[in-house]
Amino acid sequence: MQLTKPSLSLRQIFNMNVGFLGIQYSFGLQQTAINPIFLYLGAPEEMLPILNIAGPITGLVVQPIIGAMSDKTWSPRWGRRKPYFLIGALIGSICLFMFPSSPVLWFAVGLLWILDVGNNMAMEPYRAFVGDKLPEKQFSLGYQMQSLFVGAGILLANGSIVLFQYLFGNESVEVAGSIPTWLYYSFYIGGILSITTILWSVLKTP
Repeated sequence: MQLTKPSLSLRQIFNMNVGFLGIQYSFGLQQTAINPIFLYLGAPEEMLPILNIAGPITGLVVQPIIGAMSDKTWSPRWGRRKPYFLIGALIGSICLFMFPSSPVLWFAVGLLWILDVGNNMAMEPYRAFVGDKLPEKQFSLGYQMQSLFVGAGILLANGSIVLFQYLFGNESVEVAGSIPTWLYYSFYIGGILSITTILWSVLKTP
């Protein structure tokens, strides 16, 4: 007998998608704010594309592996997907807090790889969460809410960089002589959002 999944309220759909805000904020920082740290730590500009290769490689490898693993996971307390995007968000948060304090280039490059593993570990099971929880008639609403938080996360990440650059004198890595203040604030906010928004979804969604 096929079981029918119950319809969820708008508030429940909102709660289950909040975590995308933190994950996408983390992805946004990864795409726009990592290179200034690499430059400060002595990376030549022509090396930046190679140093950023972690993104496409880990996405290609990690997402299908974690997706397949989460399909076959079940915990009476945590369900199917929650363990993966909770652990992924925790890994991402730790990396974001550590990034501005990177002492040498190789350390920052290693953090980028770990950060991207964490982000992809959280992302793939989280995408499947909507399909797991919602009946087919609510798929459209669920994915629209997902897209809303994805866009908001990217927008906030880029907006925070612009805002903090403006507030702290638009200092660059060359002028500051150290990692600029705006980078610290952006990464710390990202670290907090990454774990708190995922925890919100985990704790608010049965």
